[in-house]
Amino acid sequence: QVQLVESGGGLVQAGGSLRLSCAASGGTSSSYAMGWFRKPPGKEREFVAAVDWSGGSTYYADPVKGRFTISRDNAKNTVYLQMDSLKPEDTGVYRCAADPYIPNMLHNWGPIASWGQGTQVTVSS
Repeated sequence: QVQLVESGGGLVQAGGSLRLSCAASGGTSSSYAMGWFRKPPGKEREFVAAVDWSGGSTYYADPVKGRFTISRDNAKNTVYLQMDSLKPEDTGVYRCAADPYIPNMLHNWGPIASWGQGTQVTVSS
């Protein structure tokens, strides 16, 4: 079982930037796809971004394309989410996820194996 711990959330003004980190431990996280989801206030959880085990393929939800960048450093067992040009609608609890099968993140084909506890991101207007 992979354990995930997020960091880097906070309060930022619209147009600003934040970088989230997710440190993985246990299991074979370097062979897992990693991703980020968020839950805006009063809304359902939604997919944000994912990266395959090698870091060679990345995937983004339409609302964040061109503004967010996901990357991973397998030597550090860490995945990052660089968030630029933030908007108030990006506000929410951001959770890191890990799964050996990336379609589970992209298409909700099955339960995701591991989740972090989440970190709050608040973007003020």
